[in-house]
Amino acid sequence: MHLAFLLFMAWIGTWASAPVYADDNQSFENDTLRQVVHVSVGGTQVRVRFTNRFGAAPLVIGGASVAQQDEGANAKRGTQRRLTFMGSRTVTIPPHADVLSDPVRLDVVPASNLLVDTYLPDPTGPVTTHPLAEQTNYYAIGDRTGETAGAPFAYSYAKWYLIDAIDVDANARGSVVAFGDSITDGAGGIVGANDRWPDFLAQRLLALAPSQQLGVLNAGISGNRILLTQPAFGENALARLDADVLSQSGVTGAIVYLGVNDIQQSPHQYDPERIELGLQQIVERLHERGIRAIGATITPYKGWMTYDDRGEATRQAVNAFIRHGTLFDAVVDFDEILRDVRDPQRLSPAYDSGDHLHPNATAHRAMAAAIDLRTL
Repeated sequence: MHLAFLLFMAWIGTWASAPVYADDNQSFENDTLRQVVHVSVGGTQVRVRFTNRFGAAPLVIGGASVAQQDEGANAKRGTQRRLTFMGSRTVTIPPHADVLSDPVRLDVVPASNLLVDTYLPDPTGPVTTHPLAEQTNYYAIGDRTGETAGAPFAYSYAKWYLIDAIDVDANARGSVVAFGDSITDGAGGIVGANDRWPDFLAQRLLALAPSQQLGVLNAGISGNRILLTQPAFGENALARLDADVLSQSGVTGAIVYLGVNDIQQSPHQYDPERIELGLQQIVERLHERGIRAIGATITPYKGWMTYDDRGEATRQAVNAFIRHGTLFDAVVDFDEILRDVRDPQRLSPAYDSGDHLHPNATAHRAMAAAIDLRTL
């Protein structure tokens, strides 16, 4: 591929997942991972970002490929593409670093599934992971990168390992990041159904003219907080903003939907001004990069195990700050959409997944429908 072409190519993020930690319970050696990702916008070329963000040792990738998914672990015949790194089929990723593959030509269909193969020849130790994939992924013994048949991939798992972004050369105007916690991450969804609110938002955007479309990147982490890092729930939002939002390709907007875990998790943050300061810092850094910031109000959680009156007062104060302040470029009022009109501290029964904190798929569709696409 000519260097001049690469220099002028505009990459748009079509899929992302936020790494959470190094999985102490999982190490690979002489294994090939075959992972399923559901893209938003399409294109004619693709590249993959591999991550060793939380790894303590160099990570050797002995081979990698990308293909269109047929069914399960099977690739569509004729779509397998070997990935290289500055022309080499292998690469070593230093600890706490990422690498981008070279671009390859592949017709990426909007709202379709891709398979990403990664061969790990050496013992990896704990590998960087996103635990709540809500997706069935596969692995095989030995180097099986680029194979069409899914039969060798006899083992399955439900996390994403070592990949955190996919870009395409889309004829779109950019990408929008959903920066959130478990509700954005898809907790309570159906495996493989792609029923998160960012997925429904992507469907709406794909109905626009190509030049008005946006890739949708999911940077949700279950349990994530704005102000406090807890190992099981990832780095706090202020700490991970650069890697999970600002470093993504073609980002023009971000929907910030965070705060309930600062309130309801122990130790509780009952001072709304602390949460508001955190939101202000996020927005200022987005604006420094010319990224529009859309604020989402915190949804009800009465009935959840840690609900209390002090937390509810904090939620109401933060929501008033989001609704009526001048911090955000636009606001989507998820609280107003999902609350029970008879008991506004609760989710509407029609939208409650059953635990009184996480909305169901019907709610996720309503949330996506409430976002004014003109604000993105």
